Amino acid sequence: MNTRSLISKLGKKFPKKTAESYDFPGLQVGKFHKETKNIILALDFDRFVFDYMEKEGLLDKIDLVITHHPFIYGKRKYILANDERKKELFDKMSELNIPIFSLHTNFDTGKDGMNDALTEALGLIDIKPLENYPMARGGKLPQPMKTEEFSKYAIEKLNLDYAHLINSGKPIIESVAIVGGGGSRAWKVAKQEGYDIFISGDIPHYARRDIVIYDYNFLDVPHEVEQIFMPQFKKILLSIDSSLNVICVFQEKLPNLICK
Repeated sequence: MNTRSLISKLGKKFPKKTAESYDFPGLQVGKFHKETKNIILALDFDRFVFDYMEKEGLLDKIDLVITHHPFIYGKRKYILANDERKKELFDKMSELNIPIFSLHTNFDTGKDGMNDALTEALGLIDIKPLENYPMARGGKLPQPMKTEEFSKYAIEKLNLDYAHLINSGKPIIESVAIVGGGGSRAWKVAKQEGYDIFISGDIPHYARRDIVIYDYNFLDVPHEVEQIFMPQFKKILLSIDSSLNVICVFQEKLPNLICK
């Protein structure tokens, strides 16, 4: 497929202008090829993805790497001067002429993006963006569940090994709000808009205490829940051009949970 056309279609669906002001989506490394056929999808581009490409003999075949998290998150000059591992990969990908392109918070916010995929995985109905935090999505369960029952259900549906539950709100869950990644700061919005539980990750201690004090439910899930990016984005790419060869690389593993 013509690469300019592909990037244009992705840009219309997930405009860069809808990304958060702190974000760095877009072309990270290299220059686009004229045509794109073979694509790698990964949550992050790191040495594990590079090693996979090398081991599978793909370094001379891949036309484009697409990641969710930007490979260069910040000012390029500063990062490449202070992160030797990233600089090494940047140089290798530049020499190989394999471009890396990222869609981050613009994908999180967009229709059919990260948070729509997560609500779909949870089987929610009547889904809509939160009014005061449109990146997040909220919806209803087909059937009410007890809080702990719902938490186990969510872990299964989101393909996780574990999550941390703050069980201080309503004992029965009927409505759910969620944002993938590190969106724990939005729990107050979810509570104010009437959702029975909020799901996100990377929650700090002070926020956990506030949730307890304000009698609310929160399910703290690993940031890696965002690996749903790969199958979701593959579906989007194939809807644009079914002849694309899209390879999903699931290189990230959850940390070991050590219990007493």
